[in-house]
Amino acid sequence: MKRVIKWIAIFLAAAVLLAAAAVVIVPRLVDLNRFKPQIEKQVTEATGRPFTLGGDIRLSLFPRAGIVLEDLHLGNPAGFAEKDFVSVKSFELQVALLPLLSRNLVVERFVMDSPRILLARNRKGRANWGSVAGAARKVSAPPDEAKVEEELSEAGLPIQSLAVGEFDIKNGALVYRDERTGARREVSALNLRLEEISFDRPIGIDLSALLDGQPVTVTGRVGPVGREIGRQPVPLDVQIAAFSEIKLQLEGRLENLTTDPRFDLKLDLATFSPRKLLADLGQTFPVQTADPGVLSRVALLAEVQGTARAVSVSDGVLTLDDSTLRFSLQAKEFERPALAFEVKLDVIDADRYLPAPAKAQPAVAGGGQGGGAKKTDYAPLRKPVIDGALHVGELKIQGGTIRDISVKVSGRKGRYRFKPFSAALYGGSLAGSGVVDVQGSAPRTRLDLKIDNVQAGPLLVDFAQKDVLTGTLNAVAALSMAGDTPARIKPTLNGKGSLKFSDGAIKGVDLAGMARNVQAAFGLAEKPEERPSTDFSALNVPFTL
Repeated sequence: MKRVIKWIAIFLAAAVLLAAAAVVIVPRLVDLNRFKPQIEKQVTEATGRPFTLGGDIRLSLFPRAGIVLEDLHLGNPAGFAEKDFVSVKSFELQVALLPLLSRNLVVERFVMDSPRILLARNRKGRANWGSVAGAARKVSAPPDEAKVEEELSEAGLPIQSLAVGEFDIKNGALVYRDERTGARREVSALNLRLEEISFDRPIGIDLSALLDGQPVTVTGRVGPVGREIGRQPVPLDVQIAAFSEIKLQLEGRLENLTTDPRFDLKLDLATFSPRKLLADLGQTFPVQTADPGVLSRVALLAEVQGTARAVSVSDGVLTLDDSTLRFSLQAKEFERPALAFEVKLDVIDADRYLPAPAKAQPAVAGGGQGGGAKKTDYAPLRKPVIDGALHVGELKIQGGTIRDISVKVSGRKGRYRFKPFSAALYGGSLAGSGVVDVQGSAPRTRLDLKIDNVQAGPLLVDFAQKDVLTGTLNAVAALSMAGDTPARIKPTLNGKGSLKFSDGAIKGVDLAGMARNVQAAFGLAEKPEERPSTDFSALNVPFTL
């Protein structure tokens, strides 16, 4: 941001100098077109690129100093297919003269027609924008930024006021092309108008463009920026519309733009359909969900504050179809991120979002061991420091329902703890903890689970579609495993636990009837109308893996 402001200031200063030169030289007496070769040579040496001024240089003097430049071209370095890096059809600047005597800068007209910038990488991976900065550094070493800011702070701006009448950029274009991958992105038909540019009034913004052929608009107001730019907060109220689907409003303020930039914004993303958005862009939806109607309604509200070193999100509300997720987030130290979060989801049917059941594929010989599977790099998971909490009111998954899910997550140096974990499950409860360790080449996992007073019958019917057992389930289990695929986990799985069923029945088998009547048991006698079952008061199933 500091560099952007610096280059804008340099550009404006250069414009003022050009206008002042017009006054001194007296354009009626001197033909500035004679100086075009010198101007082209100086710019070429400064940038390391060929620079040409194709049209005439036209100047005006009184009551305003004006300059018109046409057919400007700054070339690409050798090794790029396209000739121009930057081209401008015409540029016009008019500055009122008399206000300059009292240090008031009045720009009556600033118009740039058909500017085009090409950002490209050639087949060798070289970027066409890098050498411009390199050439500029060779011409003059950059001054110490802290010293420059201190001097500017002490001296203040060289003008008392600023007023810009017409500020237009017409029919601009920005093209990115990568010759290695064939990737291409283009911003075309770019039109930008700034209104009421001054130090003490909000600046109006009206931008329209086509991004890869799709419409994008930005409207709103920014400022006032104040005479001491960067010293006072800059209000912001901007609306962004894109692709005929997305409507985003940003409202808030920017602070310390020239020293330590920070922002405080309210973000409001209106409801839109990701499916319709991608369809309008001619792209296939990237995931195939069991329910093709999901991911058709998304909206977001949040307040975002941040600096270059940290960002926080508060009062976040994400709407996803029929679900509402409320969240807060804090992140800092982005190189080794420290992340804290709290997430509350009211209800979600995860089965609708899971992939549709795949058709069975023939087994590949030798594939059971997973020896040829590509290993996952877990190094990125060893950097973050995590501290978070998650609550889900109701989760439907694999046909079953789990309520009041609550889990706290903490992690450091690749070791993640999920403790405590709790949920309401079919009249009872599930509690436990877990650890996932990715400090090594493969994850190691440990789970400790405890189930109290869960009704086994409805649980099995919903999750397994089996009506074979009823009763109250109490269970404990301690499990450990290593690996990240079933083939790798299976040989490492171990642990122990017990399942205790009480006051239930095994359905489909009448053990007592079998003992009393062998014929009935083997279907040789008349079968009862009711489904047979074996009642029990207690059924214990200890296990060791």
